[in-house]
Amino acid sequence: MFTGIVTDIGRVAAVANGPRLRRIRIESSYDPASITLGTSIACSGPCLTVVGVGAREGGCWFDVDAAAETLARTTVGTWTADTRVNLERSLRIGDELGGHMVTGHIDGIAEIVSRQPITAREDPWGPSARFDIRAPRPLARFIAEKGSVALDGVSLTVNDVEGDVFSVLVIPHTLAVTTWGERNAGDPMNLEIDLMARYAARLAEARTAGY
Repeated sequence: MFTGIVTDIGRVAAVANGPRLRRIRIESSYDPASITLGTSIACSGPCLTVVGVGAREGGCWFDVDAAAETLARTTVGTWTADTRVNLERSLRIGDELGGHMVTGHIDGIAEIVSRQPITAREDPWGPSARFDIRAPRPLARFIAEKGSVALDGVSLTVNDVEGDVFSVLVIPHTLAVTTWGERNAGDPMNLEIDLMARYAARLAEARTAGY
């Protein structure tokens, strides 16, 4: 379980294809002593299991395996050396829940429709940005104004919704400490819908069906 609050930006160092899995090595500033084999780390959204770890100057490297389902449903299949990814360690008992409950199970790939800078003369921290995002049509019904979504592993609040397009406002801090600062129109993003929206929709369907 995660919160959608990114704690590091990792860099893909290598990608190797096996007969059934794709192994990806990611470099991070995390302390290697804090990572054990089997640990779950959210990598730009998808929850991936650490299968190897070691020290390097400035932090660590860790290996994760991506199976066919992950490669089909997420952007992981497009990652190459030097791809930058948002990283979040799994939630521990007692940690602050700063975003919303995120599982790391990606529902589909959304696409950025547009990016618009929002500049205020009195804002000394730099411009924010408004992004319009198109969700896969089957997932659009789960996205509600003022609800939560996770995009590339970042917890964001939905500003408004029109059909299958919704908007989010990204503040200067988030632009600086995640890969959102690099994002532009046409970019794909890993989308995880709000867990509560998923269960609410399922409950409504069950009631309609008479379960």
